[in-house]
Amino acid sequence: MVGESIRVLVADDQAAVREGLATLLDLTPGIEVVGQARDGAHALELVAEHAPDVVLMDLHMPGMDGIAATRRVAAEHPGTRVVVLTTYADDGSIQGALRAGALGYLTKDADRGQIARAVQAAANGQSVLDEAVQRKLIAALGGAGADGPMPGSGATGPGSGGAPGAGTVGAPNGLTAREVDVLRLIAAGKSNPEIARELFVSEATVKTHVNHVFAKTGARDRAQAVRFAYQHGLVAERN
Repeated sequence: MVGESIRVLVADDQAAVREGLATLLDLTPGIEVVGQARDGAHALELVAEHAPDVVLMDLHMPGMDGIAATRRVAAEHPGTRVVVLTTYADDGSIQGALRAGALGYLTKDADRGQIARAVQAAANGQSVLDEAVQRKLIAALGGAGADGPMPGSGATGPGSGGAPGAGTVGAPNGLTAREVDVLRLIAAGKSNPEIARELFVSEATVKTHVNHVFAKTGARDRAQAVRFAYQHGLVAERN
C-alpha cells in the first residue's frame, strides 16, 4: 500500500452517518472513498464493482446485515478487508463479526484518527480492536477457565497437540485450520520466523495469521493466545 491511496467502501443504512464517514475519510490523506452502500447486499454489489481495499461495515442493517455481508466479502473477495464500525459492542455482535472474518472492530464513538488508523491497519493485514471491545473479549476469555470453553466456541475436547492441521474440526471462535496451526506453534514457543519455516510460508503471512488469531481470541499478546489454546484443548496440557 506504500505510495497508493487506500480505497474504502462505506456501508451504513443511515444516510447521514454514511455520508459523514465518507466525507471524513475523503479528507484523510492516503484514503479514497470509492463507494457508499446502504445495506449488506448493496455492499456486496459495490465490492464486486470497485474491489476496495477496505470496507467500513455497519452491523445492524435491513435485509442482509453486516455480519452476513462480512462473511460473504471474506469468502468471495479475499483481497478486501472488513472493519466493523457499529453502535453495538455486545459479545454476540463482536464474536459474530470476528468469526465472519472482520479484521477490525470499532464502535461509533471512535474519532477520526482511530477510524483512519483502523482502515490503514486493515489494508496492511493487521487487526485493530476498540479498547472496549478488547476488554469484553478478554473478559469472556477470562471466564472460560475450569468450567469449560466460552459459549459458542465449538470446542470438542482436549486436543493432541500433534501435527499442524490435526483436530481442527469445530475450532473455537471461528479459527481456521491454518490459524489453529499457527496458534499451536505459538504455544510451542516458536517465533514468527520459525513458524514461517515450519509452515513453508512467508513471515508476512505468519504475521497476518497471528493478527487474526489475536483478534478472534481476544488475546493482547502471545501469552494470552497460549492461554486460550490450552483452555480450549488445542494443545495438550503441560506435564
